Amino acid sequence: MKFSVVIPTYKCSLSLKELSKRLIKTLERLSDDFEMIFVNDASPENDWEVITDLAKNDNRIKGLNFSRNFGQHYAITAGLDYAKGDWIIVMDGDLQDQPEEIIKLYNKAQEGYDIVLAQRINRQDSKLKKFFSTQFYKVFGYLTDTKYDNTIANFGIYSKKTIDAVLQMKDKIRVFPILLQWVGFKKISIEIIHNERSKGKSSYSYRKLVKLAFEIIMSFSNKPLLLSIRVGIFISILSLIIGIIYLYKYFTGQILISGFASLIISIWFLSGIIIFSIGVVGIYIGKVFDASKDRPLFIIKNTIGDICAK
Repeated sequence: MKFSVVIPTYKCSLSLKELSKRLIKTLERLSDDFEMIFVNDASPENDWEVITDLAKNDNRIKGLNFSRNFGQHYAITAGLDYAKGDWIIVMDGDLQDQPEEIIKLYNKAQEGYDIVLAQRINRQDSKLKKFFSTQFYKVFGYLTDTKYDNTIANFGIYSKKTIDAVLQMKDKIRVFPILLQWVGFKKISIEIIHNERSKGKSSYSYRKLVKLAFEIIMSFSNKPLLLSIRVGIFISILSLIIGIIYLYKYFTGQILISGFASLIISIWFLSGIIIFSIGVVGIYIGKVFDASKDRPLFIIKNTIGDICAK
């Protein structure tokens, strides 16, 4: 099979029919041999019903239905598990990613690239969301000693060997762009048109985005542990210096009355640092504990269309 398109859906029921129509029209310009895999992440809307209707009318449309909400990147992983194409396209289901841009991505891939990423120069999101995205990737880049571009998300075209490499990674926390960054291969990003979400509302609240950012940092970087050690060493050296200064003042008669406030402040400050460090270590231990359970990344409730795992 030439092309597979993987589309995670959550509250996308209003845009799926138009997306499907435009995808078919675009893909037929490249090849008649393609499939579209919609992965319903237990949407509270009627996403699955729409996917079912689409699949009944076109055998190139296939669907996976999760037993509960697992998250967008787990839905992407599920779709990749079932994708058979030599080239796999990943895109969102809300029509912010334009199907017509696939031709531009594929043409660039023919120049010898395994990964062609869609760069949303004119990203159509709120200023606050773009600000938090920029700051997160700066922090994450610092903690992982890598560079990330906040204008790049999931949309792109990927060779089969790239996706096979991503699927070999058994990380319990799945973040598709970060997994792509790790596997390597020859890649490039090109500018594409990014539209506003015309129908429905994004399911990512700021609370969910902060939670996701925290999980990503704790799962893909051990630098917080190193930073806590550095902070501990710095405070120990600072405490030693201050201790020597106060000891000198004591023996030279400069301290007449022992200070209660300085003692309490020191205790509370150092206790806070100790508790913080223990908390960081505890989070990493918790991640190891979760990984040791070896639970499946997702559970598929039912499928539609001629679909089978690799």
